Amino acid sequence: MASFFDTPSQSNLAEFTVSELSGSIKRTVETAFDHVRVRGEISGYRGPHSSGHAYFSLKDDKARIDAVIWKGSFSKLKYRPEEGMEVIATGKITTFPGSSKYQIVIEQMEPAGAGALMAMLEERKRRFAAEGLFDPAAKQLLPFLPKVIGVVTSPTGAVIRDILHRISDRFPVHVLVWPVKVQGEGSGDEVANAIAGFNALPVGGAIPRPDVLIVARGGGSLEDLWSFNDEAVVRAAADSAIPLISAVGHETDWTLIDYAADVRAPTPTGAAEMAVPVKAELEAQVAGLAARLSGAMNRQMDNRRQGVRSLARALPSLDQLLALPRRRFDEAASGLGRGLEMNTMAKRRHYERAAARLSPDMLARRLMERRQRVSERMGLADRIVERLIERQKARLGRFDATLTAVPARLKGQTDRAKDRLDSLARRADSAIVNDLRRARAALTAQDRVLQSLSYMNVLNRGYAVIRDADNRPVSRAEALTSGETIAIQFADGRVSAVTGEGEASAPTPAKAAAKATRKAEPPAGQGSLF
Repeated sequence: MASFFDTPSQSNLAEFTVSELSGSIKRTVETAFDHVRVRGEISGYRGPHSSGHAYFSLKDDKARIDAVIWKGSFSKLKYRPEEGMEVIATGKITTFPGSSKYQIVIEQMEPAGAGALMAMLEERKRRFAAEGLFDPAAKQLLPFLPKVIGVVTSPTGAVIRDILHRISDRFPVHVLVWPVKVQGEGSGDEVANAIAGFNALPVGGAIPRPDVLIVARGGGSLEDLWSFNDEAVVRAAADSAIPLISAVGHETDWTLIDYAADVRAPTPTGAAEMAVPVKAELEAQVAGLAARLSGAMNRQMDNRRQGVRSLARALPSLDQLLALPRRRFDEAASGLGRGLEMNTMAKRRHYERAAARLSPDMLARRLMERRQRVSERMGLADRIVERLIERQKARLGRFDATLTAVPARLKGQTDRAKDRLDSLARRADSAIVNDLRRARAALTAQDRVLQSLSYMNVLNRGYAVIRDADNRPVSRAEALTSGETIAIQFADGRVSAVTGEGEASAPTPAKAAAKATRKAEPPAGQGSLF
């Protein structure tokens, strides 16, 4: 029995190879669309290739077609293509059998106005600028040396590896990566949520709060980077309390997050370089500053040491400092004895003058004068008391006469007044008597002091006072010469005598000078007690 699979095919369809079919399709398409005009927006344009050809796409809101301009046609164009430009392209449709794709080969191209996406982008840019989201005054400064860096990017792309590698080379710090989609549906919301999530981290929490944020993505077309033009992303970047660096696309790619970020980096690697300084350069700078500081300190110490040495040389020596005090001390020491002698002589003269004023006759006269004065004051006091008593008696008499005339109802008051007057009179008599008693006591005390100071008491104890011919007291034997008349005063009187020979009788130059000095002085009324 024959198998079904062994039965030969009875179909009459022609059999083609892949190449034949691709070639047939290519001829059919080129024949049907030999010359067409297409209106669309340029997308993915990066300039002419190194070969001179230009590759990009034309698109509208529903479809997309690849386009190519060969080198010969590109040089003949009046207007160079630009990203987002809406153009009308003239050419033919062809296929590429190697990949089953079709494309338009553009021979002529003319602008048809700004593209829809670019118009939308410009409208958003103007609206956000009017709201102040791009205000330069609101930009924050980047920290000089952050401890934690937050990165918002895709965890699988080359961007994160470039950032980590660059940070590790410059200054290794803690890096937190918030993985997000960087293109496609929902990517804008993920980027905005990542920025807000980093800002919501508490300071000192389990997850460290970043000091700076980097939002990064590699290069791409306008459609690939469109997520970073999303309104939520722009507002999240503008509201970020953490300084934010935008590193989206290449240096020629601009998105709205670049305007809202605090700093725009041309590339993700450039963002890493902006975030951290070079550790080796900082170490070298610190080492240089330390060397400068050490050198400055050494120079300062040398200058101070030199200054101290100069000051030390300018200071006088110890002998020079002590020379003047030593000389003053020697002069004072040499003049001390002479000063003591002169001071003693001055004190002696002062004492002799004071003793001359204290003669017994003068004291007796002063005592008599004091006694006479006291007697006069006592007599005056007695007379005053008598007059006061008489005056009081007269007043009492007048009061008695007045009291006899007052009515009987005032007799009690008059009696009290009379008693009061009697009491005042007695108190006045008592006060006068007490004053007289105190005056007599004071006079008696002064008399006792005068008697105790009188030299007559010394004479009563057996001493005598020697006086020369001029009635001056003589206190030393050397002041007398032989044959000189003297007077000896005892307690009960005076006797005359003539000096004889003795141990100090021989006159000396000092005795003669003293005697001449004593005679030259005017005689006093009374000699010294001693």
